[in-house]
Parts: sequence; C-alpha cells; structure tokens
Amino acid sequence: MFGDYSIGDLGAIFAMQGFAGLILFSVYVLMALGLAIIFGQMGVINMAHGEFMILGAYVTWMTSNAFQQFLPSLFPGYFFIAMILAFIASGSLGMLVEWALIRHLYKRPLDTLLATWGLSLILQQAYRSIFGAREVGVELPQWMLGSWQVTDAIQIPINGMFVMALTVLITIAVSYVLFLSRWGRQVRAVVQNRVMAGAVGINTEKVDRYTFGLGCGIAGIAGSAFTMIGSTGPTAGQLYIVDTFLVVVFGGAASLLGTIASAFTISQAQSTMEFFLSGSMAKVLTLLAIVAILMMRPQGLFALKVRK
Repeated sequence: MFGDYSIGDLGAIFAMQGFAGLILFSVYVLMALGLAIIFGQMGVINMAHGEFMILGAYVTWMTSNAFQQFLPSLFPGYFFIAMILAFIASGSLGMLVEWALIRHLYKRPLDTLLATWGLSLILQQAYRSIFGAREVGVELPQWMLGSWQVTDAIQIPINGMFVMALTVLITIAVSYVLFLSRWGRQVRAVVQNRVMAGAVGINTEKVDRYTFGLGCGIAGIAGSAFTMIGSTGPTAGQLYIVDTFLVVVFGGAASLLGTIASAFTISQAQSTMEFFLSGSMAKVLTLLAIVAILMMRPQGLFALKVRK
C-alpha cells in the first residue's frame, strides 16, 4: 500500500489529512457544542439541530449577497456580520420552538425526538420553498482565499485556519458562559434540581428558553462556518446530525471537555481512513469502533461525577 510513496510523501500526506481532519473537527465541535447544551444539559433530543445550522448558512448566504449588491466596499468584513445575524436568527427560532413545542415535552425524550424530527422535515420543506431546491454557495472575501505554504508539499487553506480560530473562540466563550457566569450557574442549578432552583427564585422557564436558544444559536454559527467548506442546501444539515450525536454521546452527554475530545478523535479517524479507504467504509469503521467503546464505557469518554 505504501510502496509508491517515499517517507517524505507519506509525511506530507498525513500532515494534509490531519489538517483536513482539524477542519472537520472544527465543524463537529461547533455543531456538538450546541447539541451538548440542548441534549446534555436539557435532555432534549433535537433532531432538527442540523436545520438550525442550515438556517445560519442561509443567513450567511443572504448577507453575502446583500453586501455584494448594496455595500461592496464593506464586503471583506461581511462574514463577521453574517455570524452575528446567523446566531440571532437561529437562536430566535430556537426560543420560539422551545416556547411553542419543547416546553411541553420535558422529561419525555422520545417525544422530543419525534417532535423535532417532524420539525426538521417542516424546516427542510420551508427552506426548499423559500430558497429553492438547488444548493447555493457563498463567495468568500479575497483575504480568505488561497493557502499558507508550510513546505513545498504542504499547503494549509486560509479559510480552514479561520474556521479553527473561530472554533477556539466560540469554545472559550461557551465555557465561560456555562461555568463562570451567573447565568451558567442558574442553568446548572436547573439541570440538577429544577424544583429547588425554582424555590430559590430562579425563573426556570426563562432559563430553559435561553438555554435552548443558545444551543440553536451556536448551531447557526456552525452554519456560517459550514459555508466556507461546503454548499448549502435544504437537506445539508442531515449530513452532520448523526455524526454530531455520535460526538456528544461518545464524549459524554453533559461534558464539554468530552465533546471536544470526542470530536477530535472521530474527525481525525475519519479523515485518515478516508485516504486509504472509501468515505463510506471510513464512517462504518469509525462507527463500529465507537459502538465497541460505548459497550465497555456506556457513559462516554468523560462522565460527570455526581455526588450521591
């Protein structure tokens, strides 16, 4: 298998595949952070999470077109505005969905699965009716094009480095909000004991709504990042939802560190195996390995210790 490659060629190949895995890791982390908040903290199985991501992608596409047409001089910086708008749009829709649907289904995870699966079909059809069935692509600013020449054989795309930097910043921000802010302490209090949290004056319904909105808003930012590495279509979110659930469950449903470690492990394994095998076979082998590990450690890689 390796006879046609020199050691230097193999090193360059593994470096390039490793970086491709880091880009995939970034998308997984951005998707899984939102899902870890919704599923890990709230116990809601949100099968429409991919559609919230695609809403963020469509908002980014519309922002790109608007800047090209009306504010061409500001086009190089449109992406930062698009991320904010994607977060607001997806987060607002998430809070609306929580108020209209999810709040009636707490402590009924199978019902949330069915309800959000139906919601995902509705959103897909809505996107198809509004934006059309064809996939659309976003035109990137000039400064995001090209690549950084590390060596003669290794080139790193600039937009990929931007996605990774964005992922680091979002992860730090989410960690701060959940573990160091007053609101984050309220979220964890509601998760651990809703009755007691309400008894000490915490508005549990408001916390639930904002928590669900935050998870969906982060999915919208993931959609903005997704436009730099793939085309946007009505069903594009379904390509990532299964992998995202795998990331969250494999890492430990309520563990932020586990989510990051799981995303890194799965993305690097898939990226490396895809070079030597087909994409579908790489996914199958990755899934089998995850299932085998979960059979031995069903709580995931990082399980939170609960005082009894």
